[in-house]
Amino acid sequence: MAGSCRLAPVRRTPVLSTPRRVLILAPHPDDEIVASGIAAMRARREGAAVSVVFLTTGVPPREVLWPWQRARYEARVTRRRDEAERAATLLQIGLGGFSDIPSRRLVSHLDEAAESVKRTLEATAATELWVPAFEGAHQDHDAANALAAGFRDRLPVWEFAAYNYAGGKVRTNRFFDARGGVVEIEADRDEVALKRRALALYASERGNLRHIRMLEEAYRPLPRHDYAAPPHAGTLFRERFHWAPFRHPRIDFTPSVEIYSLLGKWGGSGGAVPVSQGEPDEIQHVSLS
Repeated sequence: MAGSCRLAPVRRTPVLSTPRRVLILAPHPDDEIVASGIAAMRARREGAAVSVVFLTTGVPPREVLWPWQRARYEARVTRRRDEAERAATLLQIGLGGFSDIPSRRLVSHLDEAAESVKRTLEATAATELWVPAFEGAHQDHDAANALAAGFRDRLPVWEFAAYNYAGGKVRTNRFFDARGGVVEIEADRDEVALKRRALALYASERGNLRHIRMLEEAYRPLPRHDYAAPPHAGTLFRERFHWAPFRHPRIDFTPSVEIYSLLGKWGGSGGAVPVSQGEPDEIQHVSLS
């Protein structure tokens, strides 16, 4: 783990709420595993009910695919949902619902998505909300994070590190900053194997998941992010290939200034304001058998 951090005594994963009923906001089918698969396993093992609602199909809009791929667009969406169902069965996670919003379009459908989340919160009687971090990994991750912030006055909201490119370095399941009472958990051998099996079920995303590590995860109470600005200076993870001279379907070329302008306007009335990082908070390191 981070060599400069003070180690807290090893203890059980902090009880976030009791009785625990967790709802995971997954921007795409597979994000529930990428960001919080180990945490979900442990929550289930400790008796919590865990459900996931998928905010987009995980498939880019038909028009950005190669022309020869467009005829099978619906089949791609169906395949991704089938993979999500198998992964949920493996991890004993409830399915809170799927969305017809294409990947890379969540920022344009936040009102619709917010109503869906509200209904799912009521249906599951969730006591806590999990969401991928605001870190520039994917525009839908950051939009989901802004969406989750709108519910912070209703129940505890926790953000989970997925992946980022702060400082020009790819890091997975680690935050790039040190604010907000981070909890880091180390996976045991069985958890690593189960997370690997769950991600392998998303065969359609194999090429996009190669950088994901299995050994640790990190989460913290959702800070008050400034959604009107990128989460960090420099190139974001989603911008790494913006130099490409042609429009490849696997690259999201949407200008970041456009994304964060929309997020800032949508979240402005919800109290999303810049917060000074201040002094780094102590990181708790947790390793369970």
